[in-house]
Amino acid sequence: MILDGTLLPIDRIAADRPFYSGKHKKHGMNVQVIADPKGRLMWASPALAGAVHDVRAAREHGIIEALAAAGISCWADKGYQGAGGTIRLPYRGRWDSLSTGQQAVNRSHVKIRALVEQAIATLKSWRLLRKLRCSTTRITSLVQAVLVLQLAATG
Repeated sequence: MILDGTLLPIDRIAADRPFYSGKHKKHGMNVQVIADPKGRLMWASPALAGAVHDVRAAREHGIIEALAAAGISCWADKGYQGAGGTIRLPYRGRWDSLSTGQQAVNRSHVKIRALVEQAIATLKSWRLLRKLRCSTTRITSLVQAVLVLQLAATG
C-alpha cells in the first residue's frame, strides 16, 4: 500500500485560519489517500482542516495503527517522519550527503510512490474537487462519493 495526503482547495477567506495550509499557501481540506501497488485508489479519509499535517491526520484517522495491526507495509513520503509502525520512509538529508546505497533506496522509493501521485491525480481530475465551494462539513461525503464512482468506473 502507498499512503499520501493531499490538499483539496476550498473558497475560504483569511479569517478561516484552521483551513489555511502554510505549505500550499491556500485554504483547503487535508485528505489522506491509500493506493494499491498498481496505483488505483483504495481508500480516502474523512477531510480535515488544511492546517493539519499529514502525519497528524494519519494518526487521527488511525491509519498507522491499522496498517501495523494488519502487518501491511506502506510506503509514504517524508511528511510521515516519526509515524512508526510499518510505514516505510525515504532517507532524510541532502542528496549529496547520502551514501550511494541510501540514494539507491530513495530512487526506488520515489518510483513506488509515483503510483500514489497518479491515484491522487485521478481523484483530483474530478472537476467537482478542483475548488470546493460548499460547506466544509460536506466535503467528506463528496470525496467518498467520488471514490465510489471512481472504483465503479475502474471495475
